[in-house]
Amino acid sequence: MAGRRTDTRDRIQQVALELFSERGYDKTSLQEVADRLEITRPALYYHFRTKEAILASVVEGLGDSIDELVAWAREQPTTIESRQEILLRIADLLENRWRSLFRFAQVNEGVMQDMPAGERLRTGLISMLSLLAVPGADAVRQFEARLAVLAVILGSVPFLFDLGLDESERARVALEVATKLISDD
Repeated sequence: MAGRRTDTRDRIQQVALELFSERGYDKTSLQEVADRLEITRPALYYHFRTKEAILASVVEGLGDSIDELVAWAREQPTTIESRQEILLRIADLLENRWRSLFRFAQVNEGVMQDMPAGERLRTGLISMLSLLAVPGADAVRQFEARLAVLAVILGSVPFLFDLGLDESERARVALEVATKLISDD
């Protein structure tokens, strides 16, 4: 039963983020979220009482996944293989969990800035930027390492890179560019 409840919560979060991105956070009602999910408002209230609660749970989940990734990455050696694996894990999280929140943040920047969990995300993203840096590397290599992480993240922002590519192809290109930025050549 717990698995089913988690699945429903995940669906609510996903659909709410889609609506918040399409219509704007302030213009989306809980009734619209329930309607899109084809559930009743009381069923939605069982999981989340407010839009703020939905968004806070999504942001907390993202913060948790960033913290986990950063902790894992810091335990890895600074080999090119492990750095490439870190990039792959960032890309995978974007693909599977973060992309919808990044889209939401683009459309609803003010809402994200006002959220208490917003600071946690900023801190986590800053920590993530330094994951690929090799200790003792020169400033250019340090900068390239940070740009590699940003390349993967920005590859999920369609309006910045309108190259006529679909999402998956744009993400693949971003990962290829990021990998070149951390290569040893």
